[in-house]
Amino acid sequence: MSNRLKNETSPYLLQHRDNPVDWYPWSEEAFEKARKEDKPIFLSIGYSTCHWCHVMAHESFEDAETAGLLNQYFVSIKVDREERPDIDTVYMAVCQAFTGSGGWPMSIFMTWDKKPFFAGTYFPPKSGYGMPGFPALLKGAADEWDHNREELLRSAEQVIAHFKESESLDEGEREDGFSTEKADGKLFERTEDEELFGERAAGNRHGKAAAENLPEKAMKQFSESFDHVYGGFREAPKFPVPHNLWFLMLYANQNGNDNVNHKEMHKENPMKNPMKNSMESPMENPMENPMEHPMALEMVEKTLTQMRKGGIFDQIGYGFSRYSTDRYYLAPHFEKMLYDNALLIIAYGAAYEITQKPFYLDTAEKTAQYVLREMTFPKGGFYSAQDADSEGVEGKFYTFTLREVLELLGEEKGRPFAKAFDITEKGNFEGVNIPNLLTSHDLEQDFSEELQELYHYRAKRTKLHLDDKILVSWNSMMIAALSMLYRVSRSERYLQAAVNAQMFLEKNLIKDGRLRTSWRGGVCSGYGFLDDYAFYIAALMELYHSTLKGDYLEKARWFCDEAVKRFWDEKRGGFYLADSEDTELFMNPKESYDGAVPSGNSVMAYNFVRLYQLTEKEVYRELAEKQMDYMTREAHGYPAGHSMFLVARLLHDNPPEHITVVLKDKGDLEKIRGCLPFLGNVMVTAENEAYPLLNGKTTFYVCKNHTCFPPVNEI
Repeated sequence: MSNRLKNETSPYLLQHRDNPVDWYPWSEEAFEKARKEDKPIFLSIGYSTCHWCHVMAHESFEDAETAGLLNQYFVSIKVDREERPDIDTVYMAVCQAFTGSGGWPMSIFMTWDKKPFFAGTYFPPKSGYGMPGFPALLKGAADEWDHNREELLRSAEQVIAHFKESESLDEGEREDGFSTEKADGKLFERTEDEELFGERAAGNRHGKAAAENLPEKAMKQFSESFDHVYGGFREAPKFPVPHNLWFLMLYANQNGNDNVNHKEMHKENPMKNPMKNSMESPMENPMENPMEHPMALEMVEKTLTQMRKGGIFDQIGYGFSRYSTDRYYLAPHFEKMLYDNALLIIAYGAAYEITQKPFYLDTAEKTAQYVLREMTFPKGGFYSAQDADSEGVEGKFYTFTLREVLELLGEEKGRPFAKAFDITEKGNFEGVNIPNLLTSHDLEQDFSEELQELYHYRAKRTKLHLDDKILVSWNSMMIAALSMLYRVSRSERYLQAAVNAQMFLEKNLIKDGRLRTSWRGGVCSGYGFLDDYAFYIAALMELYHSTLKGDYLEKARWFCDEAVKRFWDEKRGGFYLADSEDTELFMNPKESYDGAVPSGNSVMAYNFVRLYQLTEKEVYRELAEKQMDYMTREAHGYPAGHSMFLVARLLHDNPPEHITVVLKDKGDLEKIRGCLPFLGNVMVTAENEAYPLLNGKTTFYVCKNHTCFPPVNEI
C-alpha cells in the first residue's frame, strides 16, 4: 500500500512510496498533523543515488516494526536535498552543530514549528560500534518527548538562538562556536558516504578585508596539503573539487610556471595517441622525484593524470564517479553526479588549453561523450545522477572478474586487455576488479573494440538506477562546461548540446520571469535559489563567449539583476540562499565556502567581474567591489576553501584581453568564433565613429594590461 509520496515527482521520494512508514512530503499538512496530535517530527533528508540512504531504507524504513514506531510516535517527512537545498543546508548546519559532522541520510528530530532538538545521519537497526540502533533511538526520543519535553525544547531554542545570533552579528564579531572548519583548515573526520562537509563550513571570519594576498595564501595551503605521491589533496577519501584546480591553473597562468608548455611544442592528433603526453603512472615509482615544493600546475597535472588513470574514471563507459575512497583514486564511491562531470570537463579542457597535451582534451571529450550518451534528455537538458548500487551491491555494475573478461574477449584479446587495465585473478577490489590504468606500462595500445564489447556486455548484465530529474543549477554547470569544451575542441556537437539544454531550461523552468529549481515529467518544483540563478547566469555568459550572440549576454544581465533583487543582503553584503519572501525556515543562510560545487556567493563574484569586464557598466563594477569585499572577509581564515572566489579575484586583478570586434559582414562572426582567446572578453559591434573599420575589413581592437593596441584585421 502506497503512502503520501506516491504523487511526488522526485525519484528519491518515489523510492519510498511503498514503505510501511506513513511518509509525508514537506508540507503544511504534515506540520499541522503533528501539532494536532502532539507529536514530534522525524525529518529524513537524502537523494536517490545515495548508497547509505538505500541501506537505511532497507534496514529501517522497509521494516514493519521500525515503521510502526515511526507511525505511532512521530510524523515522518521525506525531503529530496536536491529539490530543497534550503532545507538541506539549514538542517545540515544543525546536524553539524549537534554532532560535529554530517552526511546523508540526514536524520532530524524536531518540533512541529521546525525547531530541531536532535540530529544525526545514518543509524543502524541495532546498537553497536558506538552508535544507537534506530528503533532504540526512536523509543528514546519518544520517551523524552513525553517525559522530558521541557529540556528538549530548551535544547531546540538554544540551537535556534545560536544560529540567529550568528546571522545578526557583524562579520567581525562572529564567533565560530559551531564551525567544523577551523582557521588552520583541518577538516573533521567523515565517513565514506559523506560529502566534504568541511568545505561547507563557515571558516574563520574577520570583519575587515584581509591585508595579505589571499591567492598566495591559498597556494601555500594547497601546497601543504598536496599528496606528492598520488596527487590530490589531504588523505582519503579524495574528492575531485575541480574548482580548486581551476584556481591553481589560473594562478599558474598569471604568475608563471615552469610546467607551462608552449602550444607549438605539443601539436599532435589527440585521438592518435591520447596518453602519450601524460605523466608516468604515479604508482610505478611512487618515491621518484617527490615534489617538496610543488608548483601550481604540477599539482594540477599530477591530480588530473591520477584521476584519469584511476578507477574514479569509468574506463569502460567514461565519466567520473563521486569520489575516491582511497589515496590512489583506484576505488571510487561509484555514483556519478552531473555536477562532478561538468566541473571536471571544464578542468580537463582548461588543462588542455594551457598545456596543449592531448591527454587532457581526450579525457574531457570522453567525459562529455558519457554525458551525451547516458545523461541527456532527448528534448534537451541533462539528468542528475546514476546510482552506485546495482541489485543492492555497490559497484557491481562497474566491476569484472578475470574470467568474465577472458570469456567475453577471448584469450588473444583478453590477456593484453586485462594486463593493461589491472584485471587479475585475485582482483583489486573485494575479490573483483575495477578497470584502471594506474599500473599500466603500455598506454598507447588501441583497445577501442574491447572497450565497446565490455560496455555493451555490462549494460545487459545489470542495470543502474537513473535519477532523471533536471536541475537548473547542475544543468547550468553542464551548459557552461560543454560551451567551454567547444571553444577548446572546435566540435560543434558540444555547443549544440549546450544550446539545446539552455532552450529546454528557458521553456520549462522559467515561470513568470523566475527560475524554478527542478523539472521531472512535466512538473516543476518551487522557485529557484541563489545557486540556480548564479550558475544559470554563468552558463548564459559562457554561451555568449562561444556564440558571440548578444541575446545570451542580455539574458545574463537580466537574471543577474533579478538575483540582486531577490537574494542580496543590503546591510552586510553577500547573498542569501533563498528569496526572503519565500523562506519558511528559522534562518536563511549565506553560503560562501566552496563545497562539492562552488558556492553561489563565489559564482556571483565571478559573474559580476565578468559582466563588468564585458559591458563596462558601472553598476557591475560597484557590485563586483562589494561582493569582493564580502568574500574577502569570508575567505580570510581559509582561502583555499574559496577557490571560485579566488578565480574571480585573479580575473578582477588581472583582466583577460578585452577585444572589440567590428564586423564588416555578419557572416564574419562564424569565421572568427574559433579564433578568440579562451577567457577573452569580447564585444561585437558594427562600424561606428569610435571603432572604424581598418582596410574595409572586419577589425579587432585589443586592450590588455591597461594598454590598448592599434587595430588589426587578424586576431
